[in-house]
Amino acid sequence: MIKRRLYVEERESPLARWSFRLALFSVPVIVLAAVLYRMGVLDFRPALVTLAAGLAIAGLGALLAIAACITIWDSGWQGMGRAIGALAIALGVVAGPAAVLARGVMLPPLTDISTDALDPPRFRALGFARPRTANPLAYPGESAAALQREAYPGIKPVDLDATPEEAFNALLALVQKRKWRILDAVPPRGGLRDGQIEAVAPTPLMGFRNDVVIRVRPTPKGSRIDVRSSSRYGIHDLGENAMRISSLMSDLTTERRKH
Repeated sequence: MIKRRLYVEERESPLARWSFRLALFSVPVIVLAAVLYRMGVLDFRPALVTLAAGLAIAGLGALLAIAACITIWDSGWQGMGRAIGALAIALGVVAGPAAVLARGVMLPPLTDISTDALDPPRFRALGFARPRTANPLAYPGESAAALQREAYPGIKPVDLDATPEEAFNALLALVQKRKWRILDAVPPRGGLRDGQIEAVAPTPLMGFRNDVVIRVRPTPKGSRIDVRSSSRYGIHDLGENAMRISSLMSDLTTERRKH
């Protein structure tokens, strides 16, 4: 007698399958955008569009993963592992940029921040390195300064009880520690010449370039430090320039307390 076996087909949710594919695909898209921009193959706008496309794909993958979880719960189909994996990947991809955007929408659309708005440090070497398509080198003026004072009241010069030479050397070491690309470093010369450091600070993920100039001036009690950070492209820095200046000044103060 031949026994018949009953095979029950366990279906896998197509939503789970596609959500996982989209979430995985978003990762190389974003990585490719960053690599090509850092290599100079893509300009700022194409790189930004490619990044946005990668984030959109990840977002779509997350939505499909949520829909897959709901349908799997109701139908009993397979694929819950794929859906949860897709959701984890998508959230990992989107979380960082989403946090930056959420913070940025609460801030004014500034791209140039300076501790001294009346006499901002001037770009010299970076004036030759900055492409013509980049944002203007000139400080935007009083209207931007008023917005900056309201949004970032803590962005101010730092006075040190150290000689200009000591302050310059400490700042140069901090810039090198951050691995910013130094274009020019002119040490101070008594009361005859201010010290100045010009460097390019890339963003962590995409490597979007921001130009930084640091000025060291002598004062009767030591030296005064001014920093200006300017986004090379875009209409909104999402608060990155102010954070860059605050971090540098904080590290400088901490370093000086050790001495």
